[in-house]
Amino acid sequence: MALADNAGCAKPNEDFPFPEIIELNVGGQVYITRHPTLVSVPGSLLWEMFTQKNVRSLARDSKGRFFVDRDGFLFRYILDYMRDQQLVLPDHFPERSRLQREAEYFMLPELVKMLAPKLSKQNSLGDDPCQSDPEELSPNADAARNLTSASATLPSAATGGPGGASATGAGAAGTDVRRAGFITIGYRGSYTLGRDSQTDAKFRRVARIMVCGKTSLAKEVFGDTLNESRDPDRPPERYTSRYYLKFTFLEQAFDKLADAGFHMVACNSTGTCAFAHDQTDDRIWTSYTEYVFYRE
Repeated sequence: MALADNAGCAKPNEDFPFPEIIELNVGGQVYITRHPTLVSVPGSLLWEMFTQKNVRSLARDSKGRFFVDRDGFLFRYILDYMRDQQLVLPDHFPERSRLQREAEYFMLPELVKMLAPKLSKQNSLGDDPCQSDPEELSPNADAARNLTSASATLPSAATGGPGGASATGAGAAGTDVRRAGFITIGYRGSYTLGRDSQTDAKFRRVARIMVCGKTSLAKEVFGDTLNESRDPDRPPERYTSRYYLKFTFLEQAFDKLADAGFHMVACNSTGTCAFAHDQTDDRIWTSYTEYVFYRE
């Protein structure tokens, strides 16, 4: 009976075996909620657990809290849904598929439907093998894709005759259409120069070439040379500045952009100077440069 007293603020009785306030231990994470919240969805696993008469059949931890052996972090979203039957997730939530699996375990069919990927027929997610966890795209993503499709079809329709021969041409041209967008390449370089300006400068190796732009464009241009360990689950229609290249040659990056149809539209650079040592006149010049590329 001591376990039952520790499980809530009110003592249960025979007619109502569960207290009003219930403590849960879900995978090591402690949650405190009301009993009506846990039984708010009839037929769910929590409803079955907390409407039964035999309380002793439920597992408990050493402090008397009801124990559920599931993901304690994701359970917060399950509990939020139980409160008002609405789903609210943070932006760029990376564990949508895992949360869907938790919803299936807790027998919440409506929540499972909410978490199911909402993909349109023209969605580029199906063509992107690097996307591990599809997310709902940004509000303007569908409009951008529709504009791209329209621009690909209109020229073919204009050159076709009234007999409808342009339909085949439009389909053929559509396969070669590449989406417009910007990609920014940035790198930081430095070199040491002595007092004598005739002395050869000691250049340091470029540590890393950063890539900024839309995820789908970056993956299209750089492919396997793009290191995405810092941002692996970024949706294709989102922008990111967390990618960098596995190589350190700017010319190689420029070649890849040129092959993909991009051309440079702007660049800027900043530089600073500092003395390398207090006892010498050697100076270290550090610069940061960005190149902006655009494809129509």
